[in-house]
Amino acid sequence: MTTVLIADDQPLQRFGFRMLLESQDDMTVLGEASNGTEAIRMTAELHPDVVLMDVRMPGMDGIEATRRIVAAGARTRVLILTTFDLDEYAYAGLRAGASGFLVKDAQPEDLLSGIRAVATGDAVVAPSLTRRLLDAYAHHLPAETAATEPADSRLAALTEREREILTVIGKGWTNTEISARLHLAESTVKTHVGRILAKTGSRDRIQAVILAYETKLVK
Repeated sequence: MTTVLIADDQPLQRFGFRMLLESQDDMTVLGEASNGTEAIRMTAELHPDVVLMDVRMPGMDGIEATRRIVAAGARTRVLILTTFDLDEYAYAGLRAGASGFLVKDAQPEDLLSGIRAVATGDAVVAPSLTRRLLDAYAHHLPAETAATEPADSRLAALTEREREILTVIGKGWTNTEISARLHLAESTVKTHVGRILAKTGSRDRIQAVILAYETKLVK
């Protein structure tokens, strides 16, 4: 059973999410928060598997709430909800430690599959929805990023093969695709991915995607 906390300042939006999630046999909603402060408190109390986090809320917004939840070291993962015209918020949310993001008008099946992926320790990066979103906001990455982030030091420990795999992770390839296209056993790919995350300090796969964009491995 995947447990979910819904954080959104719109009661009707929360109601809609709750109705959808509780129609699934493998999901249950532990609670609802109307702002970032409540989301942090309820996450600490309820320990949900996933927080559906709206970005724009009164008081503390979803970005800061995500940053604090992740910093607390909880096992809870955050799935950011955003819109196409707020790409900068999606990017900020991922930088804050979110494990993925979806648009609020996504199809119900996309939301459900995204929650399941995040809950099992994956990131919402391989599905076509996320690939399209990455393509949509990649060219909006802050211009100062390259200058302010120590990109070289984050990549320095990677082997040539690991750098190659990080590049295709950034392009949205799944482990199966990497295995087939690079002629590697899927277990070997998983080992490489684990080492890449550890060496670069990436919390999960979505953070590795961001790293690939920031360091210009993917353009």
